[in-house]
Amino acid sequence: MAAPHVIIGSGINALVAAALLSRKGEPVLVLERSETIGGCMRTEEITLPGYRHDVMAATFVLFLTSPAYAELAEDLGRHGLEFCHTQHPTAVIRPNGEAARLAMDRAANVAAFSQLAAGDGEQHAADVGGIEADADFLFALLGNPLWSMKMAGLLAKQAWKRGLTGLKAWFGAALQPARGWLEGSYSSETVQALWAPWVLHTGLTPESTYSGQMGKVIAFALEAAGAPVAKGGSASVPEAFRKLIEAKGGKIRTGVDVDQILVKDGRAIGVKTSDGDTIKAQSVIASVTPSQLYQRLLKQEPAPEAVKTYRYGRGNFQLHYALDGEPDWIADGLEDVALIHLADGIDSVSKSANEAERGLLPEVPTICVGQPHRLDPSRVPDGKAVLWLQIPDAPRVIKGDAANAIETGPEWTEAVREAFADRLEQILARHIRNFDQIKLARRAYSPADLNNLNINLVGGDPYGGSCGIDQFFIWRPFAQSVNSATQIRNLHMIGASTHPGPGLGGGSGYNLAKWMGA
Repeated sequence: MAAPHVIIGSGINALVAAALLSRKGEPVLVLERSETIGGCMRTEEITLPGYRHDVMAATFVLFLTSPAYAELAEDLGRHGLEFCHTQHPTAVIRPNGEAARLAMDRAANVAAFSQLAAGDGEQHAADVGGIEADADFLFALLGNPLWSMKMAGLLAKQAWKRGLTGLKAWFGAALQPARGWLEGSYSSETVQALWAPWVLHTGLTPESTYSGQMGKVIAFALEAAGAPVAKGGSASVPEAFRKLIEAKGGKIRTGVDVDQILVKDGRAIGVKTSDGDTIKAQSVIASVTPSQLYQRLLKQEPAPEAVKTYRYGRGNFQLHYALDGEPDWIADGLEDVALIHLADGIDSVSKSANEAERGLLPEVPTICVGQPHRLDPSRVPDGKAVLWLQIPDAPRVIKGDAANAIETGPEWTEAVREAFADRLEQILARHIRNFDQIKLARRAYSPADLNNLNINLVGGDPYGGSCGIDQFFIWRPFAQSVNSATQIRNLHMIGASTHPGPGLGGGSGYNLAKWMGA
């Protein structure tokens, strides 16, 4: 029997690669150090019995709009994967009670935004329409290997279509920060507040280069595909992948910690586990971060100089609630919204992100609230509810508290975690009239807790590293990077630290599997 393709890790990119290779008939062995597969896709009863919470990742819009899902959807469906939807994927509530809601209906959104400010509806149609018109080119940039003849052909085709000056102008406009896009395009501060928090979910801030373009892409994707959740919880996604991979002859082993990638004459030949087992491989695919790959798994090999200066981004904080009934939001029409941001606008998002980047607990964090039970009632007992809170602007290393109210040290202790959770809860309670009456239990996860759950979340960074322009696209993870290749032959790197970056799209795993002939 031929040596397998050994895949280290079992996040979305690893599972996509394993599924595509095993469908082709290639021998595949996935090794996962945790006792469960899925990486950030975990579902557990962490508050009370019968309340199923997505501990980390929750929403699958990037997966549903990906080429990986287009190719694997039928097979995954046969193995039990279902997604649950709502017609209102996102909304925002500002501190003054003003709210805006997005529908999966462009005409409805145009009408709703026009009521908030003259011209804002038409601007929304122009923004998402522009992404729609450029979708083939734009999603090729975001979802294909950048160093390839296909990409060269796409760029040549665009240069012919637009002219070199037009192509230069397109790229220049795509680099616009979200602040410039929103303040220059929308009169309504509430519409601005609807989109400003979303750039945080791409690892950027309102002032980051190309965050405006990413904001438009998100607006288009949410309107077109919604904010679906997996029926039964996020863990049902890796479970469907497991069944598919094993049905095609692939193998998955959990509780196996790879300690070292074995290299001979500049070529990866296998791996050694922490238990001392040696596994030969025809190729090694590592779904890990640069520090994990070069400072742990390849510690016996010279590391690229760029590893020393690779930067990780802000941390993530999660807060989960079990509720005795439905939340009564202070704004109407939010009962079936998948993801609700609590934010005042561009300035509030910018302030909280800047504080977190400077190592401070934000005084008023930007909060994303998910209501997965509204899409998937199977997650809770009858008549009950859960809330999923994500705070994408928490510091990895704490230097202080922006409000000067929480006593801190450099580490995320249990006391600091719970004090910060109290701050979040106070903000949440101001937006839900009956919160005190329905709250049953909560569970918080600091950036340090998330790092302990998944070592690829370095310091609680869920994006595999800073997503600034110098660490993105052709420069991800390093300026000299070429697709998934490393300096070791037959060793490939995939995951959030590689192009096309973080999220649940499975892009790097898909690109590698296709390059390998799957």
